[in-house]
Amino acid sequence: MSAMPAEQLQDSEVKAKAKASIRQALYLSVWRWHFYAGIIFAPFLIILAFSGGVYLFKPQIESMMYKDMLTVREVLDTPTSADSIIAKTVQAYPGTSVSSITLPASPSDSYKLSARRSGIATTLYVDPYSGNVLGMMNSDKTFSAFFKKLHSELVVGGTAANRIVELAACWSLILLLTGLYLWWPRGKDGIWGTVLPRLSKPGSRLFWRDLHAVPAFWISIVLILIIMGGLPWSGIMGPRIDKLANATDTGTPPFAYSFEAKPESVTVASDIAEDLPWAAESLPVPESAPGGYMRLGVDDIARIADYKQIGKPYTITMPSGEKGVYTVATSHVKPGDNATLHLDAYSGAVLTDVRYDDYGILAKAITLGIAFHEGRLFGLPNQILGLVACLGLILVTCSSYVMWKKRKPEGKLGAPAKAKNRKATIGVLLIMMLCGAIMPLVGISILVVLVLDLFILRRIKPLQAWFSV
Repeated sequence: MSAMPAEQLQDSEVKAKAKASIRQALYLSVWRWHFYAGIIFAPFLIILAFSGGVYLFKPQIESMMYKDMLTVREVLDTPTSADSIIAKTVQAYPGTSVSSITLPASPSDSYKLSARRSGIATTLYVDPYSGNVLGMMNSDKTFSAFFKKLHSELVVGGTAANRIVELAACWSLILLLTGLYLWWPRGKDGIWGTVLPRLSKPGSRLFWRDLHAVPAFWISIVLILIIMGGLPWSGIMGPRIDKLANATDTGTPPFAYSFEAKPESVTVASDIAEDLPWAAESLPVPESAPGGYMRLGVDDIARIADYKQIGKPYTITMPSGEKGVYTVATSHVKPGDNATLHLDAYSGAVLTDVRYDDYGILAKAITLGIAFHEGRLFGLPNQILGLVACLGLILVTCSSYVMWKKRKPEGKLGAPAKAKNRKATIGVLLIMMLCGAIMPLVGISILVVLVLDLFILRRIKPLQAWFSV
């Protein structure tokens, strides 16, 4: 075989160098986005991982904390009727208005009543046999309420805190994807530093780099599924996901009514009912037809629910107003058992009956994703897997901080060098803007960063030096 001419060899080397230069520029551009996002959102990710890891074990923790309220002392043959329990509770505690009652699956579990007492949301637990209240709590100050608020609103509450949490969650997806790009071996041989960490030199930057990159690789898929499972509940992405499901007919069916057409109602199920599956929250609510009849009792509605094979535990929400309906919604461990029924408060006619099998493919996927996010899709293994992912996220975040401190030069933030290839920089920016188009809060934050970069950071020399812009 003849040797390659010198001109071709030189041209080949030039092309190889150009490709290597572009790869290096892409790497630096991705690294800068990864770095700045990590610096900004690391504290929030630790809070979300900690609160989420604890909340995963809510059933076990609350069963120990509130055992005297959740479990009855003596199980008898026949429980007291739900109507009698509600009437007795209201009589014993004047000023109490019961909005819903949850009938348990186990005969040893108490009934849970959601109520308002003197304007305060209150949860009461009642012995189903004696009708006596075993205990009550401010609904906003329970263990689960605290950690749910920490996880979704950073405890302080309000729309702003909720949007910050959603922004951190969306950026965590980008951090994971950019992190996987940075982690990619690129021709490296062996498993060390890729799938197994190099721990032979504790305290070195290489040690902390591997404690950051390798665990992140192992938990990345689980974390992506957990984050995506939580986004349907978010304030901005949630409605967009719901709108997408409805627009593509992959959410709940256009209607699932036993006797009537789809109601043209401005009221949706989440406005009037509790313990609803996500896919049923936007269902339009029908109206009852009073017709001068007596309103049915909770026991009547429970018998209809049992006849319709709605497995316990399920929550019965009381009608609101003269034309209000009873709502029966499940709070099952298994998403496949989801059911949402609206019943005429006077005739007991089933006006809405939506089960998991009625959901479209997207609604089913979201329902499974939410269950995985909450650790109830496949029981204890799901909880443990979620906990490992949460602890791993805390480790990855903390190790990144140590790694950054070790490489940070004096008097500078220590951001990765800016890529010199303009095409690579613009290409990565366009990909980031695409992510921003999908996740609006990300898009807004990117625009804010660009404005700061163009009009402030580049024009003030000390800031320019500090941020390496």
